[in-house]
Amino acid sequence: MMIRLAILPLLLALNLSMCKKSESVSARPPLGSPSPAAAEAAAGSSPLTAASPAKISKPVVDQTAQTIIFCYHRLVDKVRYPGTEITPADFEAQMKQLKDAGITVISMQDLLAWKRGEKNIPPRCAVITFDDGWKSQYEVAWPIMKKFGYPFTMFIYTEGVRGGSLGGGEAITWEQLADMRDNGVDIEAHTATHQDLREGHNIMLATPGGKRTRTKLTGPAYEQWVQNEVVGSKELLEQRLGIKVNCFAVPFGNYNEHVKELARNAGYEAMFTVYGQPITFTSPLDSLGRYAIEANKPKVFVDAVKMIGTSSGGASAVAEVGAADLSTKPADGDTVRTALPLIKANLSRVGGIEPGSVQMRVSGLGVVPASYDPKTGTVSYQVTQKLRDRSCTVILTAKSAGKKVEAHWTFGIEEGAGGAASPTAPTPKK
Repeated sequence: MMIRLAILPLLLALNLSMCKKSESVSARPPLGSPSPAAAEAAAGSSPLTAASPAKISKPVVDQTAQTIIFCYHRLVDKVRYPGTEITPADFEAQMKQLKDAGITVISMQDLLAWKRGEKNIPPRCAVITFDDGWKSQYEVAWPIMKKFGYPFTMFIYTEGVRGGSLGGGEAITWEQLADMRDNGVDIEAHTATHQDLREGHNIMLATPGGKRTRTKLTGPAYEQWVQNEVVGSKELLEQRLGIKVNCFAVPFGNYNEHVKELARNAGYEAMFTVYGQPITFTSPLDSLGRYAIEANKPKVFVDAVKMIGTSSGGASAVAEVGAADLSTKPADGDTVRTALPLIKANLSRVGGIEPGSVQMRVSGLGVVPASYDPKTGTVSYQVTQKLRDRSCTVILTAKSAGKKVEAHWTFGIEEGAGGAASPTAPTPKK
């Protein structure tokens, strides 16, 4: 009897340790999928344990909160390239507008923690990002951000850092990036050479003699190149700065399913485009839109603030619908040969659509007069003004049974199609 009593605690301890070990093993959720914590938050309940009775708990986070993400490039006193430049005065004024509007600027990592259901954020937030790695971001933008106490993220393409093949005198240095890192600035990846990542598109390659040649890569040569752009840039940032990189911004907003897969396999938690839209709790992590701020388009900033600035108690919950479920044309990631495409989607699978609520937005055009057929559930718009960019994002919203639903997808426009401009080739930051 004494032997049994002595063995019993040992067996109980062994069993308990094995349970704890099995509970500690978990799989990494794929990019674009909700984490277990986020799923738990969405369900509004916590796991039950044997030691506590069942009870209903409140969600960990405010699922009705919204965030807008801004994308800036170079700060200059005299604007020559309005598509990627802004004056320091205008930039500071915009930062003040966020404060005056009661919009809280949060860090990128806080945004992702909220998306995972791990941390709460205020009802109306903004995230500030800077692309490419210009020295003006270190010398001019950073002091302004310090003045307001705002966190921010730097998306760096590694060959554009001083000393790289594209890093001229206006480029940021590794030492400056290290200084920012030491002071809490979030540093993330923006490829190696800042080019269109889709197979078969024109890219610039450096030759041994230092010259650059335009070419199209396919097959194994393309795969080797794009691996370095997506994976190699991440690894270099992590090695040079001793950081963890979990975010990836695609150049020009151009991507397809293969690029998403590469980013997912590389270990990125989130991927970002330049097609702005409010970020909700359910927004897919593999295509988070940012508002690209340009000197000659101040309305972009104003409209972005208005998107969440009119609500004081949090935005209404939005249900995300996958583009594949809507049989969109062009499909997400496709490339078309015309700058005047017919854009279509079928909402019949959503059900309960309120006809007057259907709205379509097209990047570069804004809200367009799309037609909706309640009988077939088809919404369509024939583009009449040539699209100027090499890629186009469509945002489709509607109300279903009183609740807002939203879908968005991006397609490319073949180079040379009437009206479609080629992305700017990467050039040294002189």
